[in-house]
Amino acid sequence: MTIKEHKMNLKSLNIDSSWTLFLDRDGVINERIIDDYIKKVKEFRFLPGVLDAMPVFAGVFGKIFVVTNQQGIGKGLMHESDLEAIHNHMHTEVKAYGGRLNKIYHSPYRAEENSVFRKPRPGLARKAKIDFPDIDLDKALMVGDSISDMQFGRNTGMKTVFIAPNKKQYNDNLDLIDYVFKDLKGFAKAL
Repeated sequence: MTIKEHKMNLKSLNIDSSWTLFLDRDGVINERIIDDYIKKVKEFRFLPGVLDAMPVFAGVFGKIFVVTNQQGIGKGLMHESDLEAIHNHMHTEVKAYGGRLNKIYHSPYRAEENSVFRKPRPGLARKAKIDFPDIDLDKALMVGDSISDMQFGRNTGMKTVFIAPNKKQYNDNLDLIDYVFKDLKGFAKAL
């Protein structure tokens, strides 16, 4: 099956303000630094089209969350205060462009710690559900660029959207992926 054949029609979901959007950060919202971490605000760069897509999401989804693994904290390469500054910057820019983020959830744990709060495990979605009890995870989309993001979506009962797919990752994991788009702007246009 090709990527194009696997793209289902989002319109059939009848997405409205009762739906929730979960977004991964690195590689979806901002440029990923290969084999490193974004440790300072000056290293954070929005991907093309993201700031244009965010107001579209704000007009469609009732709640919008960022869920991100940030093991650079657990490895001692950065501090919580560094991440807070990065996220404050991201939030300010998204808002300035007419977008909205209801909350940003992060996991500071290293992969080997196997924390329930590290994607693909469901802890970050559970935190969101505690903070916002009205969200329905059956009416939620998880958007990410990694298979662990897709597993996180499946582990929490969400539909999944794979961004900028690696064809091998995509072809080897069709059961985890509901929708495929090149980037957030393409996803926003499909809504």
